[in-house]
Amino acid sequence: MPPMVTEDRTPVLDDAAVAAFRQRVYDHFEQHGRDFPWRHTTDAYRVLVSEVMLQQTQTARVAPKYEAFIERFPNVATLAAAPADAVLTAWQGLGYNRRALALQAAARAVVAEHGGAMPSAYDALLALPGVGPYTAAAVRAFAFNLPDAFIETNIRTVFIHEFLADAERVRDSELLPLVAQTIDTTNPRRWYQALMDYGAMLKESGNASRSSAHHHPQSRFEGSRRQARGIILKSLLQSGPATRDDLAGRVSGWDARYDEALATLERDGLVSRRDGAFTAAQ
Repeated sequence: MPPMVTEDRTPVLDDAAVAAFRQRVYDHFEQHGRDFPWRHTTDAYRVLVSEVMLQQTQTARVAPKYEAFIERFPNVATLAAAPADAVLTAWQGLGYNRRALALQAAARAVVAEHGGAMPSAYDALLALPGVGPYTAAAVRAFAFNLPDAFIETNIRTVFIHEFLADAERVRDSELLPLVAQTIDTTNPRRWYQALMDYGAMLKESGNASRSSAHHHPQSRFEGSRRQARGIILKSLLQSGPATRDDLAGRVSGWDARYDEALATLERDGLVSRRDGAFTAAQ
């Protein structure tokens, strides 16, 4: 018998449907589970590093950067005490460099407000700079094995594929009750790993998350202001301070896009300007 569906399209699952769904997810995980370095730790700091790195960045790019970052900053205290330019240098290649400064700000908050011990309480995690509802819940699941309901792109794909395959503009608010109902509370850490891997497989065969009201195709990187920001910051980190004209001489094809990028880097605190020269955050 198919599950009942409420007026807002969210199915109401019975115990048998939940058990069958979990079995499908776990069967796939047993045969095709992925291996990542952050899956070999329950250290909440290292889990947080991985989760921030994985925001808008593919796992294949994150894995080597994660290991190098952890080697350079093995705990929350070393990251908190590091110069910002060292953190940005270690972050190069991941993009969205504001994440690096937010991660360091979170580390400093943990040192200042929690004695250097990563908190496990949801509200305390949520209060850290750069930590949103997903990241707070993910840290609780993967570091502390606590069963909060949360959604990211692979999880969204799973629940749309399994329960709302014919629907359009599916809202996360429709999916969260299903996520909450189906969590394996005996081992949330393993469950969410399995769920994400199942979703990654589904996306390879057809991305069901495109039916989500929250689906936004990633904008083109080549030729974008985001690319220009990365090029400028890399130049400042590698070659040192420079005026705008110096930078224009360093960077091939400098145009208005680079001037806009430089202005946003200064606005975001990733670079500072003194006596006409720009410097990467210190």
